[in-house]
Amino acid sequence: MTIKHLLTNPAAAIVFGVLAAGGAVALIAAPASNAATDKKAAPARPALTVTSARPAPASLPIELAANGNVAAWQEAVIGSETGGYRLNEVRVNVGDVVKKGQVLAVFSGDSVNADLAQARAALLETRANAAEASANAARARTLESSGALSAQQISQYLTAEQTANARIAASSATLAAQQLRLKYTQVVAPDSGIISARNATVGSVVGVGTELFRMIRQGRLEWRAEVVAADLARLRPGTRAVVTAASGEKLSGTVRMIAPTIDPQTRSALVYVDLPTSNAANAPFKAGMFASGQFTLGTSTALTVPQQAVVVRDGFSYVFRLNNDGRVSQLKVSTGRRLAERIEVTAGVTGSDLLVIDGAGFLNDGDLVRNVAAPAAAKK
Repeated sequence: MTIKHLLTNPAAAIVFGVLAAGGAVALIAAPASNAATDKKAAPARPALTVTSARPAPASLPIELAANGNVAAWQEAVIGSETGGYRLNEVRVNVGDVVKKGQVLAVFSGDSVNADLAQARAALLETRANAAEASANAARARTLESSGALSAQQISQYLTAEQTANARIAASSATLAAQQLRLKYTQVVAPDSGIISARNATVGSVVGVGTELFRMIRQGRLEWRAEVVAADLARLRPGTRAVVTAASGEKLSGTVRMIAPTIDPQTRSALVYVDLPTSNAANAPFKAGMFASGQFTLGTSTALTVPQQAVVVRDGFSYVFRLNNDGRVSQLKVSTGRRLAERIEVTAGVTGSDLLVIDGAGFLNDGDLVRNVAAPAAAKK
């Protein structure tokens, strides 16, 4: 078709223009199609360099978790054994460590000392009367066979001797009672321990039996763990327990006793765990605090993986298995106990699976990785 024909025929000119444009598009698109082909042919690059290892068996402790309160093993109430006397001196305060027999407080003993002196004088008087009665009775016995004294007189002398001796015994008892009253003016510790409460106030006049102090006997504390009825059969006296305070401090204790009854409301029983004795004022465990703990029931063999191999996403635990083609598969697993830097896997993997360790947290399902084998985990 000539140029002259195109100029004289507009329809033909339009068709020619469309064909020319299509050829230009084809010329332009052809290089793009070749570039896509070259890109597809290029090898894929690994998304990350990782280390891997297989799950390893380990011996893990079997534990039973529980919560409870820390309490005093025994708390002694120290009260006044005498009444109506003024408290002159208080020698201890809350938190003080005391020894058995140590004086804790002193009452005024003025009136008691006066009564004690009177009792001593009365005893001396009765002893003097008894001495005279004994002498008269002795003379009466010597004259009994001579007939110088009648039988009635002799009987009177002998009875007077016995009465005088009885009065000595009564006076001695009165003196002992006054000495006991004087002893009670000093309040002493019935056992060694730590003063946990003090109600004694200098200058106060208290009655008999008034509580003055409370004491944690021997400084001993115990953890009263609440254990449900279904788990009680797994515990025995002597079972070891590790108790954790609110501060994070840990103490090892031993089960001393399991309560013979179960609370009908909570369906749990108290398990009493003896804790090591500590008289230090800054001891991590104190009576009345809440603590958690775990009872050690033995050990069992479990399949474990390093902690960094487990990735938590959306509340679930996952691991990444390394396949033969260099890509990873995301596997959902169930985890259990922990031992140092290893975690028990109860379901989801087998011992033959090769798992990603370092770098697992940056992977997604199907990613291509470059593997560098990690040293085999040591058996425990």
